[in-house]
Order: sequence, then structure tokens, then C-alpha cells
Amino acid sequence: MGTRTPADTLRSRLAEQHIGVGDEVVVPAYCDGEIAAAVRDAGALPVFADIEPASLCLDPASVAIVLSERTAAMVPVHLFGHPADMVCLRALAQQHGLKVIEPDSGAAVSSVEVARRRQHAEFLSSRLTGVVVPFVAAGVRHVYEQYVVRVPGNGRPDRDAFKQALRARGVECRVPVRTPLHRLPEFRTDVWLPEAERAAGECLALPLDAAMSRRELQRIVSACNALGGLLVEPAC
Repeated sequence: MGTRTPADTLRSRLAEQHIGVGDEVVVPAYCDGEIAAAVRDAGALPVFADIEPASLCLDPASVAIVLSERTAAMVPVHLFGHPADMVCLRALAQQHGLKVIEPDSGAAVSSVEVARRRQHAEFLSSRLTGVVVPFVAAGVRHVYEQYVVRVPGNGRPDRDAFKQALRARGVECRVPVRTPLHRLPEFRTDVWLPEAERAAGECLALPLDAAMSRRELQRIVSACNALGGLLVEPAC
């Protein structure tokens, strides 16, 4: 039997809550398209909300704006290992009588591996320049499923040029979410969600694995910092 994905779990939980045809389910516009597809597979309509610029997770204020009489649930995706603001989202759900359905993050990871990832992330975050390192909210334990930085400058052109330059130096980085869900052909919606748009143009996932050596981490730092001159720092 194959490993269940977060989308598989979401489909099951939507069915358990009897959410389907005629219902709307709020999902973040910046995440894996399989989440919105799972909502659609249940017969419900995915409605896209914006993200918080720091955590990259579902923004409660944006959720409040897109609610309607047909809204039945919200799906807070804990993106890249940073949890969404569940206190505010649950309070909003309670106020409007909505379900909060959290998809599983995926494969189970041992506490030892999470600890190693955190150590590696701290090493990178304390040494990287020229990129905006991952945000960690007070009191939050980031598990770093991915180590996602922002490349400042002129959005997508600078980020993609930075990615290609890193790859040329042997750093296997990648763009985690290239297009916000509301801009994909299968989900296209005429809404403006500026933080999701900006994240799609600026974010880049650097390699991070529990088994990485200090030498490998330093190689990432050296490659990134050597490219700092290619970037334009955003205006304050």
C-alpha cells in the first residue's frame, strides 16, 4: 500500500465532515495544488485566501474577507514546516460555525531528524546574506520540511536568475510554488491576492536534509553569499 499524501487525508476528512456539493472550502492560494484538487474532488468549491507574508501560511484576515453563506470549512496548510496561526483561525471558525480541517504534513519524521534539521536551519539562517531567511513566530517550533528563503529584488526574474546561478555552483535549489493556485488554469479565479503572488515570485527552497554535513551547509552559504551582489535590496 502506498503512502497516504496530505491530499488523501484531506479527502477523507472532508468526507467524514459531510462537506461536498454546494459547500465552499477556504484554502491558501500559496500551497500544493493537490490541496485544492482534493476539495474539488469532494464536490466542494475551493475558495482562495491570501497568506501572511512572514509565515507564508493562511492569513486569518484574508479568510474573513472571503467567507460567504456557503463556506463550510477552512484548510490551514502548515507550509514548509511552519504552523499556521491556529489560535486566530480556530477563533474565526468558531465565530462563523466553520470546520477546521488540517491535512497531515506527510511522512512521519523522527524527533532526532527534526532536531538535526533545526540545527542545520539555524546554521544557515545565522550565516546567509542577500536572501531573507525563513521566519519563525514566537513560541513556534518550525520543523523545516523545506528551507525556503526569499530572494529580494525584482520578483521572479531576480529569483530565477539567482536559482540558475546557484545551480551552476552545484546547489540543487528549486522553486517550491511557481504559480499561486488562483492563477492556475484549473482553478483560475479573478481575485487579487498580493502576498501569494509575491511569494510565488520570490521564494526559493534551498537543500536541507538531516544527513547533511557541515561542509555541505557551508557550501550553500558560500554559494549564496557570493551572489549577493546580483540582488537589489528591497526599499524600506
